[in-house]
Amino acid sequence: MAKANITPRAEDYAQWYLDIVAAAEMAENSGVRGCMVIKPYGYAIWEAIQAALDRRIKATGHSNAYFPLLIPKSYLMKEAEHVEGFAPEVAEVTRAGGEELSEPYVIRPTSETIIGVSFAKWIKSWRDLPLLINQWANVMRWELRTRPFLRTTEFLWQEGHTAHATEEEAERETLMILNDVYADMVERVMAIPVLRGLKTEREKFAGALRTYAIEAMMQDGRALQAGTSHNLGQNFARSFEIKYTTADNREEFCWTTSWGASTRLIGALIMAHGDDDGLVLPPELAPVQIVCVPIYKTDDERGAVLAAINRLTENWGARFRWKLDDRAHLTPGFKFNEWEVKGVPLRIELGPRDIEKGTVALSRRDMPGREGKSFVTQDGLTERIEQLLAEMQQTLYDRALRFRAEHTFEAADYEEFKARVQQGFVHVYWAGTGADEDQIKTDTKATVRVLPFDQSETEGRCFYTGQRTKQQAIFARAY
Repeated sequence: MAKANITPRAEDYAQWYLDIVAAAEMAENSGVRGCMVIKPYGYAIWEAIQAALDRRIKATGHSNAYFPLLIPKSYLMKEAEHVEGFAPEVAEVTRAGGEELSEPYVIRPTSETIIGVSFAKWIKSWRDLPLLINQWANVMRWELRTRPFLRTTEFLWQEGHTAHATEEEAERETLMILNDVYADMVERVMAIPVLRGLKTEREKFAGALRTYAIEAMMQDGRALQAGTSHNLGQNFARSFEIKYTTADNREEFCWTTSWGASTRLIGALIMAHGDDDGLVLPPELAPVQIVCVPIYKTDDERGAVLAAINRLTENWGARFRWKLDDRAHLTPGFKFNEWEVKGVPLRIELGPRDIEKGTVALSRRDMPGREGKSFVTQDGLTERIEQLLAEMQQTLYDRALRFRAEHTFEAADYEEFKARVQQGFVHVYWAGTGADEDQIKTDTKATVRVLPFDQSETEGRCFYTGQRTKQQAIFARAY
């Protein structure tokens, strides 16, 4: 049974999502159109995602830097395909200090242009390459329809920007980020399985040579793009004069990449694992992995219970992220409900009877009600919890993987496709054109999410054109 303030998923999935964001105190609307206030609990989740990504980014040789929020409009105009792709979403500053600006500034929608100007200054020789830079920042894209975390006018993200001597090195960088940073973090930390592949020409980043993406399935069968990595070729290097002198004294344009992941990962987290009672957080990511709730009626009982909890948790500081909830003005039931909505993986209850028996009550958030509750001995509790948290992390991943498999279909023709794509992902042979993609999107609201890396060697018939092809694609409706 759903919580009173959370709409059941089966009744209204979109409202269920909004209810969880509010009930778990993750974010709220602000006075700025389309922008949200990220509340402390929501921001703690973002910090955990940020830390997991930052570790991986730095481990692969990249350094963090920061570039201005305001970008001269002339910079954006230098790369024609790029400016055309972002024009509808760009916000401009035309007045400052009480005067009209001689040149408008664009509020950062992405930073390829302003970083390109710096790269042109920093890179002179082959010895300066590769240049591997990452930025943690906010960006603004003037969205018409917004939803917290999934699509907001302003959002937080990281954007990586690199320059290389050869196309081969740039391609290797692009794929390494997709696989070793994004996919690894989302699958291992967030417990969300992802599909990896190439975007079509229609779906690639404006100005890129090639765009790769990871795509995750949400519980309504829709796709969410969880991260993108772009091989920019030499397009931006030519526009911004990013050149280097080779070892034999020739001047060449660099090959550049960019890649990003944002706070929409929090939306993915909610929709991949949440249930009708609220958030369900993977232990690797949860800001609070364990909450301890003391059960008592008298001051004497309170003292004894807290002493027992102190003894049991003495060495937890270095092993777990845990919290003691001893708010005396709230009932245990209220606390249970609050931490359940916030998705804390494990709840421990301890009262006078547990002290007598040498046990504690454990409740797993990934299992409903009584099914997830057990009474275990206090002896070896720390080791037992470590095992449970690891088991829960794997259970959430396996559950999401199983759900994706059950909601991934094949389609022999367009009529079957139109029915199946309303239920989940559709894996098909694909030999269509960009115009065909547009028509399918008009008819069904579905797009090619990726041309998966794992392509079959066998030939099949395209579901839309009827042509024979070896190329396969994953179609889905997406956020």
